[in-house]
Amino acid sequence: MAASVLRTQLSGVLRRPGRLLMTGLSVLVAAFVVFGTVLAYVIVTRTTLDTFSETPAAVDVVAYTTGGNPLDPGQVAAIRDTAGVTALTGRVTASFTVGSPSSGSDLELLADPGSGPLSRLTLVSGAYPRAAREIAVDRRAAGRLGVTTGSTLRLSTGDRARKPATVTVTGVVDGPQDAAERAWAPDRVVAGLTGEPGFPRVDVLVQPGTDVPALIRGLSELLLRDPAAYVSITTGEAMRVREARDAVRQYDQLFALVAMFVAIAVVAAALVATSTFRIVFAQRLRQLALLRAIGAQRSQLVIALSVEGAVTGLVTGALGVVLAQVAGSAAPALAAMSGHTLSGPGPQAGAAIAVVIGAGLLTAGAVLAPAVTAAGVSPLLALRSAGSLAADRGITGPRLAGGLLLAAASAGLAWLTVRSMGSSEALLYLVGVGAFGFGALIALGPVLIRPILAVAGWPLRRFGPAGRLAVSGIGGTPRRAAAVSVVVALGVTMLAGTVVGISSLQLWTDRTMAARTPADLALFADGEVGEVVTRLRADARFRDVTPFRMADFSAPGGGFSHGAIAVDLTAMPELRTLEASAGRVEALRPGTVVLSSTAAGDLDARVGDVVTLRSAGEVRAEVVAVLTGDGPLRTGAVLAPADLDRLGDVSAGVLADIAAGSRDEALAAFRSAGGPAGADVAVLADERDKADGEVSSLFAAAVGLLGLTVLIAAVGVGTTTGLSALERTREFGLARALGLTRARLRLMVGLEAGLYGLIGAVLGIGLGVPMAWLALESLRLDLPLTLPAGRLAAIVLLTAAITVASGLLPARRAARVSPVAALATD
Repeated sequence: MAASVLRTQLSGVLRRPGRLLMTGLSVLVAAFVVFGTVLAYVIVTRTTLDTFSETPAAVDVVAYTTGGNPLDPGQVAAIRDTAGVTALTGRVTASFTVGSPSSGSDLELLADPGSGPLSRLTLVSGAYPRAAREIAVDRRAAGRLGVTTGSTLRLSTGDRARKPATVTVTGVVDGPQDAAERAWAPDRVVAGLTGEPGFPRVDVLVQPGTDVPALIRGLSELLLRDPAAYVSITTGEAMRVREARDAVRQYDQLFALVAMFVAIAVVAAALVATSTFRIVFAQRLRQLALLRAIGAQRSQLVIALSVEGAVTGLVTGALGVVLAQVAGSAAPALAAMSGHTLSGPGPQAGAAIAVVIGAGLLTAGAVLAPAVTAAGVSPLLALRSAGSLAADRGITGPRLAGGLLLAAASAGLAWLTVRSMGSSEALLYLVGVGAFGFGALIALGPVLIRPILAVAGWPLRRFGPAGRLAVSGIGGTPRRAAAVSVVVALGVTMLAGTVVGISSLQLWTDRTMAARTPADLALFADGEVGEVVTRLRADARFRDVTPFRMADFSAPGGGFSHGAIAVDLTAMPELRTLEASAGRVEALRPGTVVLSSTAAGDLDARVGDVVTLRSAGEVRAEVVAVLTGDGPLRTGAVLAPADLDRLGDVSAGVLADIAAGSRDEALAAFRSAGGPAGADVAVLADERDKADGEVSSLFAAAVGLLGLTVLIAAVGVGTTTGLSALERTREFGLARALGLTRARLRLMVGLEAGLYGLIGAVLGIGLGVPMAWLALESLRLDLPLTLPAGRLAAIVLLTAAITVASGLLPARRAARVSPVAALATD
């Protein structure tokens, strides 16, 4: 009998492949996402291994230090004199500041021979440096620093014991890119500028036909005679692979984060599959009842339905894997069309088999609860109506009690989270809050959707009969609506929490950068800048041109040093946004001071205290405000001009925003405005744009990853709407017979799908926003709590729109059925 029951269920699946695909659509999408992520990692890894290496292809041997001192000149000379070595070059990177250490632009200086097989550079203009204190810059550095061949730069470091060095730019080159401005020079020139004669690494070129392993053994014996030496020697090929793998390692953390979101998407797929099978089995209650009537046991039906679910998972999982493999194989060709190079993933048989098996197990687990419920219905009850199970309006007492218990547990953990803010237990409690809260949402969903539906249904009823029927269709099956909406809520909860967190980060970044970079451009000089201000204010390319004065100060006891600035805090938009954690910035006047949060801590000062600031002179001032972060241009204090002058050793400068033209054009005009000899210009907008770009990239990546869950939820809404349309064929036929047009019927089904998304979005935001606030507070991230109402409203509308779109196809199918055929359906 068990075999007969199993054959009956499987034959039904084979007779209706379209329903199998619809039932397992969420599993198909999940399999595509999981295997697609695996292929994406393989593509990124192989592309990096194939194309990325800091070591030129011609390098045969690399000697490098793994700790302690660099290779000294004697060791470098010993390598050069070794038989078989034809050329070598030292590799070292030094960091400098162009201009003053406190206000100049950062510049990385790297060693490179400039030509030959050991070079990584291409000369663009001028000549490559050969003499001491000569450098070449890349194109980015040339544009940002405003230098050309023949220009001079003053390079300084944070070490006050070392004097700044003036270097001449002899050429412009193209080389390996980085976010920072880069300059290049031969190894001996870099060594002269850094004062360090040795190199942490030496690249070696050997004669053709040389026994490289024997050469490495000889160099090891030569260089490792000193037990204190920390030198490693390897082949150039091994070093290239190591560098590439180090580059790939940075993607490991990214893909670990992606894997977390993929796991959440898989959970969403399982919830969708459970809901879908519950509807499918409800539609087949008559068949199940007949099987029970002819002797099938409940356990046999559970096994047969579970096997059916596993087969559905295996088939749709395999299809998802095949589609992902096709997409991954097409990626290199698509990238080539846009001018990029990607390596193909190749067949990943092991991962593919694992994903297919996982899809089968996932679906078997998802079908278990609906199978037990469907198999347990008595034949007489099941024979009454195919939809009686799905139309159950209430929730059982145990489910209500369990939901309330989960809600209470979530609230209790939230209280513990608040009590343990900043401790290691806070994160654990926070995870529990989310888990129990979502569990309560699942259990109490049929009850929670009623008030939401009452509010959302009011405007929808204005659509006439279609709107009223859509609202009643959702309200008539609250369990089904809750099951589908909760999946949407899962994605929206994470999306809303992420939006709140990143919006808080954005606000904090904006406040921080407003203080650190209050203008697009800045000029720093040791002399007067009055004429520069006049010329810039007459130039239509600039606006809000504001002079400032700066000095350094410390406390009478010493131990730290900060910058002080005198500037009109109302002159520029960014300066007007400075916020105080205590006191009022507007209260600044002669005899008072506004301190940064760091300087206030170093001085142990609060609002109302009188502090002493000492430099060449001394100033006593009352603290009228403490800022939430740094002062303008990273200073520690804002003073009135007369008080700043009393400190002594005052420098001057100009701030300006760009009003018209490109940034490079404005930068050239800003430099040509003149100024005292040795004046430095900084592009503060670059730093601000970099910070904004990092936050924007984080936001885009998070939304993209969380979109996977919303996508699967939308698939679930479409599947549920399609199955519901099949289940309600007679209802739709009756509505058509009573005068409901096809367009109105399509509208009704589309509105029902949209209501699933709307209810889920409201539930998700209701859970996600408090969770985000609790996370920000409990983890003590010192980010301002925000409520990005616009973005949250966009999430609600977009989710509703996506779910409406997912219901378009089922709506069209429902509208095609003629009233006569629909009413004839049993």
